[in-house]
Amino acid sequence: MYTTLISVKQLQTLQNQATSVMVIDCSCDLMQPAVGRQQFHDQHIAGALYADLNHNLSAQDTTQAANGGRHPLPQPKVFAQWLQSIGLTNDMQVVVYDRNGMNYCGRLWWMLKWCGHGAVAVLDGGLQAWVTAGGATASGASPNRAPSQFVLQAPLVTLVDTSTVASRLNQAEQTLIDARGAPRFRGEVEPIDPVAGHIPGALNRPFNSNLDAQGFFKSPEVLRAEFTALLNGRSPESVVHHCGSGVSAVPNVLAMEVAGLGASGLYAGSWSEWCTTPGLPVAKG
Repeated sequence: MYTTLISVKQLQTLQNQATSVMVIDCSCDLMQPAVGRQQFHDQHIAGALYADLNHNLSAQDTTQAANGGRHPLPQPKVFAQWLQSIGLTNDMQVVVYDRNGMNYCGRLWWMLKWCGHGAVAVLDGGLQAWVTAGGATASGASPNRAPSQFVLQAPLVTLVDTSTVASRLNQAEQTLIDARGAPRFRGEVEPIDPVAGHIPGALNRPFNSNLDAQGFFKSPEVLRAEFTALLNGRSPESVVHHCGSGVSAVPNVLAMEVAGLGASGLYAGSWSEWCTTPGLPVAKG
């Protein structure tokens, strides 16, 4: 069972062994929502299905969402209905990928663990690594899959809400790590949300800091050293990750697990929920 990263070679081995594996493409463009599906249509790993961030991995009815913000999580039972519609069963190994620096596929990785599905891994290097290695690709729509039975299990990850983050500000039991780029974190620019800045006391580690020059995750040793330096004596168990809308924070969640630092929390509402909640403080710089 692969639970964090999987290499192209490892995925090809699983496929050659006829292992029950489902591959899902999560390519996305935040500014142009239709682009991700078109990219999938143009080229994807042969046999892969497509997951749309806005339609499949975010709540359509915000009154029934698990959190607020720009990309609210659907309730697990609603998400499970989509998993059943694509034919996922509890005994399958899932491999998720994108062509965006493994940014968006992390969302599905986390959501499956939130539903108790441990056998899910991110394809290291994404579609680019697959193509470079000569992996089989296809074009067109997702193949049709027969509906299945997927049973929700106890969550394997921790979802943290706004009230919890607010109640633990500047306390040792909580270390916030913001995955947005440094200019947005400092409040110098804000291209998406209505308020610029960051949650007081948060540390900054842009999500793409986890990748090397070739577009793969850095080694566990390097990641561990970098997070240890960032935490500067704070406990890894205290970490809660966030970003703008809870999507780009997940690569940091994944990187800490790869580094052997254990599971950490995700504030999925993130800055987009924080900055629109009346009465909450904002920091800049």
